[in-house]
Amino acid sequence: MKITKLTTYIVPPRWCFLKVETDEGITGWGEPVIEGKALSVEAAVHELSDYLIGKDPLLIEDHWQVMYRAGFYRGGGIHMSAIAGIDQALWDIKGKAANLPVHALLGGKCRDKIKVYSWIGGDRPSDVAQNAKDVMARGFEAIKLNGCEEMQIVDTNAKVDAAVETIATIRDAVGYDLGIGVDFHGRVQKPMAKVLAKELEQFRLMFIEEPVLSENKEALRDIANHIATPIALGERLYSRWDFKSVLQDGYVDILQPDLSHAAGITECRKIATMAEAYDVALAPHCPLGPIALAACLQVDAVSHNAFIQEQSLGIHYNKSNDILDYLVNKDVFKYEDGMVAIPDGPGLGVEIDEEYVIERAKEGHRWRNPVWRHADGSVAEW
Repeated sequence: MKITKLTTYIVPPRWCFLKVETDEGITGWGEPVIEGKALSVEAAVHELSDYLIGKDPLLIEDHWQVMYRAGFYRGGGIHMSAIAGIDQALWDIKGKAANLPVHALLGGKCRDKIKVYSWIGGDRPSDVAQNAKDVMARGFEAIKLNGCEEMQIVDTNAKVDAAVETIATIRDAVGYDLGIGVDFHGRVQKPMAKVLAKELEQFRLMFIEEPVLSENKEALRDIANHIATPIALGERLYSRWDFKSVLQDGYVDILQPDLSHAAGITECRKIATMAEAYDVALAPHCPLGPIALAACLQVDAVSHNAFIQEQSLGIHYNKSNDILDYLVNKDVFKYEDGMVAIPDGPGLGVEIDEEYVIERAKEGHRWRNPVWRHADGSVAEW
């Protein structure tokens, strides 16, 4: 079997899909994307395709090593996201060729389903509380939300009080059975992160996410020694080498590699195993499309330390299209009792509606995150 063609599709709301074709008619799909830089990742995919055309798609590990090492300069969001989407598609082909799900090729699943959480949002604490109630009514047992808006390196008590009020309102509305992940989104720097983390500890959170930016990970020591709340981090790390020092430092409790950013199934399987050796949990990042989610679930299936999966069904970003729109088998992600079933179909287990993908690619997107500024005019982390 030989790879004959790689085709990319920029599709709404903010995704990039990849189709890899072979001379035996077996095709694989991947999702190579960095939110806000989809076209840059798309270009990197086509640069890597120069090597892949004519190669055996089943030699996944060797292709991964060549794509990573043979270009001399390596790593970073664009390069590793391009590798990620190609890697997903190659695993999809391998599974289809063997008529087995990817998780069977990775040693077999150790779970049939995994807990999922739903994103919620709102302009006021009362909105967020109602959204939490609605999510629970749909059967979810865990949520995640942004913990604050823009925050300067040292900010006001009013900003802290607003964050506390939001979480307090949710707890008052739904009690303590609902798992709550609070995402600081890298918006907070060390001085205020310590304050916020301590103030929110009373609400017994499932985790706090990115309390500081990954590049400021040395600050995690002070935060971790300050609170008992689990700390999650990893969506902006792209390889096992990025995660290595985080694990060695010992201040992160939950790793969140993104299967479309951190070099795909091949790499994230290794990251998950590294985390297990450090007694660290796995919760893959995935506010993306259906192919990315399917890839995450394949790794969740074989990772004993995976405990929850992010998913984007109904997320606020998905205004023009949602994850099920691009699928033929729209029942593949079976949500029940706050969990989602692990897909058991060949490859990634998702059947892409290619005609619809082609149609939506005619519109495409140039999604960008907003540019925020503080009251003094300086740029703020979004």
